[in-house]
Order: sequence, then structure tokens, then C-alpha cells
Amino acid sequence: MASLIRMSLDKPEETRPFEDGTGQLELVNINAGAVGRATFLPGWQWSKHVKPIAKTESCMASHMGYTISGRLKVVMDDGEEMEYGPGDFGIVPPGHDAWVVGDEPYVVIDWQGMDDYAKHKD
Repeated sequence: MASLIRMSLDKPEETRPFEDGTGQLELVNINAGAVGRATFLPGWQWSKHVKPIAKTESCMASHMGYTISGRLKVVMDDGEEMEYGPGDFGIVPPGHDAWVVGDEPYVVIDWQGMDDYAKHKD
């Protein structure tokens, strides 16, 4: 029989900081994989603040998330662009760069692609 599960992103099992203090990823782990709340501060850009951690030319994680606050611009490797804001649900395939637009932190709940996101390789 299945049982109820309760976890809180306010008490994450793991926290992964981004380079230069530009935000963090807070994670809880469920059987289906990690669920994360990412906070990207103004000035954050994947190619500047996660690329050194990921060691790939563009973000190779696939994301499925819901924007809580702020705005994020995503540019795919093929040039397709989209901007996400509060209340938006988004699916972003691998092969992209992204950055915060404006002066408000971008906060997203992402339940796909967070297992290895911004995880330092030993």
C-alpha cells in the first residue's frame, strides 16, 4: 500500500550554490527523482554561473517547471527564444542558455532535470 509523503523545500535534503553567489538550488528527493526550487539572482546566467560546474557548452538538462517569481530568458542552441514569468509552466529541452531578466530574483519549482543540475563533479 502506498503511503503519504511530506517533504519541504524550506528544509531541503541538499542545497547546491551557483558560482559567484548568484543563487542556489534546494532539493528534495522522491522515488521519481529530485524536485528542486531554484533561485537565480539578478545577473545570473547559465553560461557564466553553471557552465563551469556542468562542464558542457550549453545546459544539457531537460526542465519541466513552474515559475514562482521573476523573469527568465531561455535561448536554445538553434536560436529559438522564450521568456518565462510568474505563473508560467515551462518545458525546456536540453541545449540552451538562460539568464535572469530584470532586477527580481527568478524562482522556479522544477521536477525534471534536477538530479545532476549544478552538481560539482569530484
